[in-house]
Parts: sequence; structure tokens; C-alpha cells
Amino acid sequence: MKKRKTRLRKLDLKLPPEWGTEPVPSEKRILGLFDYFVLWSSLAVGLLVLQAGGLLIPGLSLIEAIGVAVVGSIVGSLMLALAGGLGSKYGIPTMVSLRAVLGLKGSYIPTVLNTIQLVGWASFEIFIMANSAQLITGPFLGSYTSYFWIIVFAVWCILLCIGGPLMVVRHWLEKFAIWFTIASTIFITYSILTKFPQLFTVQGDGSLPIALALDLVIAMPISWWPLISDYNRFSKSEKGAFLGTLTGYSFANTWFYILGALLVSAYPGAGIISSIASITFGGLALTLLLVDETDNCFADIYSGAVSVQNVSPKSKQLKIIAGITVISVILAVLITENWQATYGTFLIYIGSVFVPLLGVLSTDFYITKKKQYNLEEFYSSVKGFRVKPIISWLLGVLVYIIFYNYTSFGSSIPSFIFSAIALYVLEKVT
Repeated sequence: MKKRKTRLRKLDLKLPPEWGTEPVPSEKRILGLFDYFVLWSSLAVGLLVLQAGGLLIPGLSLIEAIGVAVVGSIVGSLMLALAGGLGSKYGIPTMVSLRAVLGLKGSYIPTVLNTIQLVGWASFEIFIMANSAQLITGPFLGSYTSYFWIIVFAVWCILLCIGGPLMVVRHWLEKFAIWFTIASTIFITYSILTKFPQLFTVQGDGSLPIALALDLVIAMPISWWPLISDYNRFSKSEKGAFLGTLTGYSFANTWFYILGALLVSAYPGAGIISSIASITFGGLALTLLLVDETDNCFADIYSGAVSVQNVSPKSKQLKIIAGITVISVILAVLITENWQATYGTFLIYIGSVFVPLLGVLSTDFYITKKKQYNLEEFYSSVKGFRVKPIISWLLGVLVYIIFYNYTSFGSSIPSFIFSAIALYVLEKVT
């Protein structure tokens, strides 16, 4: 009888620890360079990234689009990797790391904005995954088919959130999802290049200035920086996390922006998903892409919950995950056919808010504090507001809006530089 009870105890399934606002213990910081290359290359790919790449055409020629994709991906990924330095050094999530920069109550401002953008991302992800699955399977439930797939993907993403980041990286991405993605992406790219070699001679119509196109590319990696420390806090070393993030995201983001531009050029007037499905064995390739797409939605929902805990540390993470998923499902049902226009605006909104904030963080952490915060600055000794960083951030947002609306020079790099310099000057003057 005792042996039987012992066996039953061994079979008990335990949920992983709830990694909330407290620092991750050193023994759980186990991810290295390869883990982060896999994680961030996986998060950099997806159907929504293909959609963003498609926005570069026909405003640019394919050659111009490739150049913009390469430069924008490297610049944006460098910003992203720099943003992860706080998490990999102190083992804390992103919104908690902003307490030392903006103050405790000051960090609530980006926390609210980040939660909003993550709900938006999760909604777009669930919507496009459901649409893709319906295209593969056909409307086998009539008008309810899309609702069925929305629920299926939402439930799967909740299960990934319950498993947590370490399980997702080591057991889902590295063993299955990333390899399916690489194989299907190679196949799609090869199919287009062999079938449409003349694409590289097609000229753009000039409707999209190169600087603004650069903003569209940079906005994608920047959209991840408010999440990055939620995952890079599990790193064994700062250097491994930095290099894995930089190389993984640059590589995959460049490839998928170019592939999105290729698809739109090869199949003008058709949607990205329909274009993939029209390729021989395209349905299988699309299915394999969907396998990996779920980790993007997982990251949006999981980090949304971690962000909320910055404001309400005692709230149960699982309840927040369920609430964010429900809201995202409702919004996914409400998304209309003209969602691409909303998506482009959504990317610009993300850039306007988070690019200048990253400039402020970079100056404060890397220059003013020389990478030496006291851990208590995130917790017991944290101030309510730090006025100078908040002012510098708001000035950077204003610069982004002005450059976006009244110039053709691009907004991301000027707003990043301006907010960074503004904080440096304010610190020196005062």
C-alpha cells in the first residue's frame, strides 16, 4: 500500500513556479546564447511579420525593400538586445526594471501602455492564426469555423503560458517549433525565387519614403523590448543573452520582412496567407508556420500578465492570463477585413511610445548609472516618480510624432537619440 502511494506521489503534476516581479533565483537562470538565438529568432518570425514586410511593396522596389529590411532589422535588434541588459543582469522583468528608471508610479505609465499593446498583439495573432487554419481546413463548421479555431489557438496559448518560459524555450521551440519554421520558410522562399526570378527588376512606385519604411521595420523589434527582460532574466550571462538576442532577431526579422515583400510582389492583389496557400504544398508549409506562430501569442499573453503584476504584485498570474486571453479572443472576433490599415497604424503607435523610452533607459542604465543599479532601487528604496527621465521620454514622443507627420526623414532614430541626449543633458545641468 505504501509503495502504491509513493508511485502516486511521483505521478503528481506540479505547475512551474510563478515568475512574477521578484528576481529569478540564480539556479533557475539557465538559458545561454543558443537558447536565446532560438527564442528570439522564433519570436521574430510569424505571419504578422510577413504582413509587415508586405507593407513595403509597392512603395519600394524589391531591392530597396531588402536593403531596408537588413538595416532596420539590425538597428532594431541592437536596440532590443540593449534593452535586455537589465533583465539579464538583475533577473527581473521589464516593467519592474523601469522602476529604477521612471520610479515606481512612473513605471505604471508604460505598464498600462504595454498591456494595451500586448492585448492588441494577442488579438492580431489569434485572428491571423484562425484565418490561416480556416484556409487550410476549409469552412467545415460553416460560419462558425473561424470561431472554432480562435478558441483552439487561445486554449493552446494558455497552456504554453502555464508551462512558462523555460518549458517553451527548451521543450517546445528547441525540440519542435523552430525546426518546422525553418523548413517551411526555406521551402516558401525557394518556391518564389525559382518561379519569379524577374521580381528583382520591378521598380517601386515611390509612395513610401525609405526613412518611413525603416520605421516600419524598426517598429517590429522595438515592439518586443517592453517584453524582453521577462525572458532574458533567465540568462546565465549578460553576454550570451545579448548576442543570442541580437543575432537571432536580426536573422529572422530580415528574412521574414524580405519574404513578405517577395510574396506581395509575386502575387499582387492577393493576401499573404492566400499567396502561401497557392504555392504547391503551400498548405503544408502554412501549417508548419502555424506551429511556431503560437509562441508569439504566448509571449504577448504571458508578458501581459507579468506587466499587470508590476502594478498588482499579489494578483495571481494565471487569472490575469485568462483575463487577457478572453479580451484578446473578443477583439479577434471583432477584427474586420480592413485590418491591415489598422495594423500599420498600430506599428507606428508602438514606435512612438517605446522607441524614445528605450533611449531614456539606455542613457540611464548604460551611461548615467554605468550598469550599476542597486537591487533595492527596484523594490524597497524605489522612488515614486523620477521627473527628468519622464520629461525626456515625453519630449522623445513629441519628436517622433513631429518627424512622422511633418518630415520624410523617419522618426525612430531621431526620437531615440533626442530622448537619450535630453536625459543626459538634464542630469548634467541639474
